[in-house]
Amino acid sequence: MIMEQDIIFSITKEDLQNEAMQRIGRNLTDDEINVAKKGIEWGIANSALDITYNTIFTEMINENRN
Repeated sequence: MIMEQDIIFSITKEDLQNEAMQRIGRNLTDDEINVAKKGIEWGIANSALDITYNTIFTEMINENRN
């Protein structure tokens, strides 16, 4: 059972460093991690989350019609 306070999705520092290594060939500094964190928070809060929710719920509605 999923509880009210369960985390649905997270990005760890390790996840971020793995992406950095794949994309730019090196780990990020602490300052760069802070910039990335702000960018992720902004992206999720301002557009990506809304687009993601719309996609998820549209897909659920379409599946229930079939």
